[in-house]
Amino acid sequence: MNAVANLIPARHKNVNRAEVCDQNFLEFVQGWSGPVSQAPLADAPVLTGSLCSVRDFVELFDSQLISRHLDLMARVLRVQNKVFYTIGSSGHEGNAMVARLTRYTDPAFLHYRSGAFMAERFRKLPGTDGKRLDPIMDSALSFAASKDDPASGGRHKVWGSKPLWVLPQTSTIASHLPKAFGTAVAIEQARRIGHKLLIPEDSIAICSFGDASSNHATAQTAFNAAGWTAYQKLPAPVLFVCEDNGIGISVKTPNDWVANNFRDRKDLDYFYADGLDLAAGYEGVARAIHHCRTTRRPTFLHLRTTRIMGHAGTDFEIEWRSVEELMAVEATDPLLRSAAIALLAGVYTKTQLLERYEAIRKKCFAAAQEADRRPKLTDLAEVMAPLAPYHPNQVALEARRADFADKRLAVFGSAEKLPERLPARHLAIQINQALHDLFCKYPEALLFGEDVAQKGGVYTVTKGLHKAFKGARVFNTLLDETIILGLAQGFANMGMLPLPEIQYLAYFHNACDQIRGEAASLQFFSNGQYRNPMVMRIASLGYQRGFGGHFHNDNSVTALRDIPGFVVGCPSRGDDAALMLRTLMALARVDGRVCAFLEPIALYMTKDLYAAGDGQWQFAYPPPDQAMTPGEERVYSPTAKDLVIFTFGNGVPMSLRAAREIEAKRGWKVRVVDLRWLQPLNEAAIARHAGECARILVVDEGRRSAGVGEGIITAVVEAGFGAKPLKRVVGADTYTPLAGAALLVLPGDADIVAAAGALA
Repeated sequence: MNAVANLIPARHKNVNRAEVCDQNFLEFVQGWSGPVSQAPLADAPVLTGSLCSVRDFVELFDSQLISRHLDLMARVLRVQNKVFYTIGSSGHEGNAMVARLTRYTDPAFLHYRSGAFMAERFRKLPGTDGKRLDPIMDSALSFAASKDDPASGGRHKVWGSKPLWVLPQTSTIASHLPKAFGTAVAIEQARRIGHKLLIPEDSIAICSFGDASSNHATAQTAFNAAGWTAYQKLPAPVLFVCEDNGIGISVKTPNDWVANNFRDRKDLDYFYADGLDLAAGYEGVARAIHHCRTTRRPTFLHLRTTRIMGHAGTDFEIEWRSVEELMAVEATDPLLRSAAIALLAGVYTKTQLLERYEAIRKKCFAAAQEADRRPKLTDLAEVMAPLAPYHPNQVALEARRADFADKRLAVFGSAEKLPERLPARHLAIQINQALHDLFCKYPEALLFGEDVAQKGGVYTVTKGLHKAFKGARVFNTLLDETIILGLAQGFANMGMLPLPEIQYLAYFHNACDQIRGEAASLQFFSNGQYRNPMVMRIASLGYQRGFGGHFHNDNSVTALRDIPGFVVGCPSRGDDAALMLRTLMALARVDGRVCAFLEPIALYMTKDLYAAGDGQWQFAYPPPDQAMTPGEERVYSPTAKDLVIFTFGNGVPMSLRAAREIEAKRGWKVRVVDLRWLQPLNEAAIARHAGECARILVVDEGRRSAGVGEGIITAVVEAGFGAKPLKRVVGADTYTPLAGAALLVLPGDADIVAAAGALA
């Protein structure tokens, strides 16, 4: 590379380093005076001793040139508002080797500097009608935010392709690593449960990221989980590709940090390859991929790269780096090394190489101009269409499908032991019975989390599932919510139906981005091409009589309601729980929806409503051919019109007790509406009940500043009923303390009665 550096003339302080890098390449080729060989045979090594053949090199170099000219095009057309994304791949073009040496059926979760990887992977699959897929046009459509973009439909610049198994994503820092690991585990899990994959059984999952990202907690949790899995000799064929360019935006990575941090980790097998040199680096990439595929072990490929032209088009490096430093980095441009190899080996003459360079430039600009003419997203409904698909008739049929009677008999033991023939039971038991039913119905269903298997969960809600359906379908994970949700996405990617359990709602917040930034966004950013259906179960909410404090009494539902496209259900009684679970699983299976099922801990074992021993909070189990329409509320005293109480979860039995007292004190007839579905709220139902009643009370066990009540009240006001007497009973803006102090924070029966009095 020193010889390359010497051929680059000093340049003035040009703020546009893209122009500098472009001119560097042209002048390097024009000034080449090194030895030139005769044109070699296609199958010969491109350089003596290289595993990379001439044929390999020619196509890899073409992919590098495509990636580079897409970057240059984006920088030029950005100022004309024809391109809306300028984080480029320049310096990372060596990742084309990873694409060449893997298969297009190996699921890939890519770093944003993956232009050359994509260009090379496009070679792997012929197009339809004899027309090959076009990486340049596809990329140009994405840069231009055209709705013809085959990856996201114009919603974002993402590297993605359905036929090429590149799952589109817009990950926050390193947040795609857990789901890549989860996908690798899922490839192996399919064999254990007899699930047929759409890809070969020896596929691997590919995940690329930068050296700076490797330090992120989300990345570290994926590396740890991969090692934890391999330590137990469980297969996890994930190829972690760390593209080490030595800098993260402006923060430099310490010299040799990546190698020292990962080289000697047990159960994460380390390989190094020079991504700046196709001839030298090819063998290292090939060895890493072969190792991952044949051993089925997590593999770490440390790929040397560089970063030229800055982090993005708005990053004017000349303002914070010296000219000398920039020139030194630009001298390591991998395209200069590839040009040197091409000329040295006789693959191209100088004239041929310059002609090829300019031909690809012309094609990229032509594609960009065409993409600019293509239609854009101009309608809100069109923008949102893939976010939250819902086919009500199909969901209803699926939720009520009950064609698994023989399996039920085998699991429950006999017709007399079927849950619908047993006495009325409480919430925890009926959730357990519903899960047994769902596992009979869906052979692709998996349940996993901390303590869910032999122990049956902290509250024994999953008791017996491990025994009935074995460890391949019901299993414990390591204590890491991020990985639990990463596994869920991986299983879903491979066509399974996961039910991850998060032990407490407070623990979900550790891993929220796996749902917000990854799972719930996939259909949106892939224009509905990819989906990761799941039903996440979470023990939730408060009222544990002072036990456990905040972390076992978390009432922060708002964090869930703020996630676009997410479905959140919360039952207050056992029969509703069974019906809702069937519907949530149908939503996941039919429409690929990402769902949360909040299970009120304090109601798990509750049997009584008004007085000890009355048994009025136990209900008959609904037969398996019954389900619930999403958004459907449960109404107590539907003809009452003096006061309506909107509530959910623990608020339901509290409101029913309060309603009895209010009726006794004031003679009012009180309607209690259990909303059951917290996201999206059934605004039409809220408006209807509000319109039919004289007074409105909202009972929300969330916090005053951030609960469910704001959404309820907004629905009331926007429906035109805001002038009616209206009050809210809500929790205080604080964490939940221990012991009796907890009941000072959370609303209670007396608070509801007092609020009704204020409405009088």
